[in-house]
Amino acid sequence: MMGTLRIGTRGSPLALAQARMVATALRGTHGWGPEHIEIVPITTTGDIVRDRPLAEIGGKGLWTKELDACLGDGRTDISVHSMKDVETFRPAELEIAAMLPRASVSDRLIGAASLAALPAGARVGTSSPRRAAQILARRPDLVIVPFRGNVETRLRKLQQGEADATLLASAGLERLEHDEIGVVLDDFLPAPAQGAVGIEVRSSDRRMRALIAAIDHRPTHLCVRAERRLLEGLGGTCRSPIAALAQLDGDTIHLRGEILTPDGGEVERCDERFAADDLDTPLEIARCLLGKASPALRALFAG
Repeated sequence: MMGTLRIGTRGSPLALAQARMVATALRGTHGWGPEHIEIVPITTTGDIVRDRPLAEIGGKGLWTKELDACLGDGRTDISVHSMKDVETFRPAELEIAAMLPRASVSDRLIGAASLAALPAGARVGTSSPRRAAQILARRPDLVIVPFRGNVETRLRKLQQGEADATLLASAGLERLEHDEIGVVLDDFLPAPAQGAVGIEVRSSDRRMRALIAAIDHRPTHLCVRAERRLLEGLGGTCRSPIAALAQLDGDTIHLRGEILTPDGGEVERCDERFAADDLDTPLEIARCLLGKASPALRALFAG
């Protein structure tokens, strides 16, 4: 390798931990020394504006647009993303060249031993439409309160009594060495691409694409691609409660998904298998889900 590879990343503790994971994978694969990689923290709009839901201030692009600008004009060579925070449609000049092996996809409940253990009317902090809808589908008596910020911020808000409980992704807690926190919610399907770390490059940079592709974990890439194709077919936004999980079984993808009304009162589910290289079936599954949905639920989607 010639020169230093500059990794663009958000500056949160979790984002930096994920960037270090990518750096470690690249060093191990290519035999580079520490001097060959520089991590470049970039402040995004999503990091600055924390008092309103994403959907009100621009959606998932608030996590990526500053990273995209730095990558596009050559200030960085690659960007590292939590794939669940990446918009469904990306700029043509950028490409997700690799994904690391996926971590746990589960959510964890923090503040109570189980959802059933929460008293009636308890406040659950989350700004995720998916999590809110899934909670209310099981416990319509609970009260959802907005909860934004990085992992440490949300844990601090919980300790300060702003909510009685909250939900966080297991992957983020584990990457921050908080393995002991919370109770795994096995019956919650995750957000599409939850637990996956993606590495993006300029599409025109063939040399960089090849270097990054060398650390790609193909099973993760195939599964996340299927989940994102379902998302594409649904036409969902930050306001749309969507859950999806694809798992690879040989050459077959097993895809489960659900769409919900915000109050959890209606849930439409899918459970299908198809060839791992089939990009069309997730779109057909999305059409089927929307076809079964009531007008109120269908109105949450643009697909």
